[in-house]
Amino acid sequence: MTIQTFKKEIAAAVRAYEKYVICLDKTPEDFEESMNSLMLKALTAYEQRGPGMRHGLGIDKQVTIILSQSDDARPLCGIYFNLHTPYHKSTLPSTVKPIGSKPPPSE
Repeated sequence: MTIQTFKKEIAAAVRAYEKYVICLDKTPEDFEESMNSLMLKALTAYEQRGPGMRHGLGIDKQVTIILSQSDDARPLCGIYFNLHTPYHKSTLPSTVKPIGSKPPPSE
């Protein structure tokens, strides 16, 4: 199996990316290169998976590629866009203290 085996799936993801996804990190050309790299990672993970394992994954901040074992010789391919924003700040409610914080000094 090679990246070319999943050429149709990659092309569909690139079209969707160009049409629907706003990304500050990657141009459409960079995205296509990233897709090829992630597909290679997923293929490697899939081909080297241990006994009883059924999947191979390639993941970055924007995309997840999963190859899943099927009844055919060719695995199923899923390409998912990860929802991520660099502007989101994770804040805890004022009643919750982060783990590892020191208690205030007692007077």
